[in-house]
Amino acid sequence: MVGRLMFLVDTNVWLETLLEQNRAEEARRFFQNVEAGLLAITEFSLYSIGIILTRLKKDDAFEDFLSDTIEDSGVMRIRLDTPDLRELLAARKQFRLDFDDAYQYVAAVKYGYTLVSFDSDFDGTLRGKKTPAEVSL
Repeated sequence: MVGRLMFLVDTNVWLETLLEQNRAEEARRFFQNVEAGLLAITEFSLYSIGIILTRLKKDDAFEDFLSDTIEDSGVMRIRLDTPDLRELLAARKQFRLDFDDAYQYVAAVKYGYTLVSFDSDFDGTLRGKKTPAEVSL
């Protein structure tokens, strides 16, 4: 979408609402205030959410997430290709990120999206991040 601010939503923001964690209300307001067509999720996040929810025996919650968020809402699904994984390694070293954070960071850079996360590890990167509450349209 040319000229429109797009948001890559980190795994922890999705999980806040799915697991009713401490900042679930902040995440929920973000999802209510930003149209789904402006949001993206990485395949890595999608699989991570699936792993976490199924380990917690919340298969139904994952199935609902797939239907509501991935299939019906217009949230874009993005991924990194092999050359991007080399960029991931460089970003991981440069910013001292874990693999999953480096994946999100490189995906945000690749697609030109603003990263939305609760993770303070992104604060030390060139692009930083916004929390759901900080996003204003």
